[in-house]
Amino acid sequence: MFYEEGNRPEILAHDPFKAIVSPRPIGWIGTKGEDGSINLAPYSFFAPLSDKPKLVMFSSTGRKDSLRNIEETGVFTCNLASHDLLHQMNASSAPAPYEFDEFGFAGLTAVPGKLVDAPYAAEAYAVLECRVVEIKPLKGLGGEASQNTMIIGQVVGTHIRDEAIRDGRLDMAKVRPLGRLGYFDYSESGDVFELMRPTWK
Repeated sequence: MFYEEGNRPEILAHDPFKAIVSPRPIGWIGTKGEDGSINLAPYSFFAPLSDKPKLVMFSSTGRKDSLRNIEETGVFTCNLASHDLLHQMNASSAPAPYEFDEFGFAGLTAVPGKLVDAPYAAEAYAVLECRVVEIKPLKGLGGEASQNTMIIGQVVGTHIRDEAIRDGRLDMAKVRPLGRLGYFDYSESGDVFELMRPTWK
C-alpha cells in the first residue's frame, strides 16, 4: 500500500502517522506561571536533540498551559514517565482549567526545582531541569502555519532517585519508561536487553 498525504485509503480508518513514528518517549512537562499556578502535562511529541549541550524538545498542539507558562518564565522540567506512574501520567492529561493543580489531582508531590522556577514530581525516578533555548512556531512546506509550537530546552540539572541507580547506571529494567504509540496505545520497556555497536577495523 502507498498513498500520498491527504489521500488516506478508506481501509485505514485512522491516520497511522503516530503509530509509525513510535514508540515515542513521553515528555511529562512541569511548569509554573508568573501568577504561581503550577501545571503538569504529558506530551507525546518529545525527544532529545543533542547531548553536547544536552537539549530536549517537545511540541505543543495549540496554546496549552505549559506553553503559556514557559513563555512567561523560560523554564520547565521533564519528568520521567515510568510504568508505576502510568495512571498519574494519564490523570495529568485532563484538559483542566489554567489555575488547576494537576500534580495534586494526580496524587503527586510537586517539588520546586533546584535551578529553575518550575515544579517536578517527587515520585518520578528521574527529572531534567531545563532552561528554554528556543520557542518556534512550526510551518509546513508551503510556509503554512502548523498547529504546533516547538519548545527547545537545555538541561541544567538532573534528579535521579537513589533506588533507580544500579552499577552506576539508571536501572531501566526497574524504571520501565512508558512509550507512546499511535491511537490510544502505550508501551513500556519491561524487557531490556543490551546490544553493542559493531566495530570497524
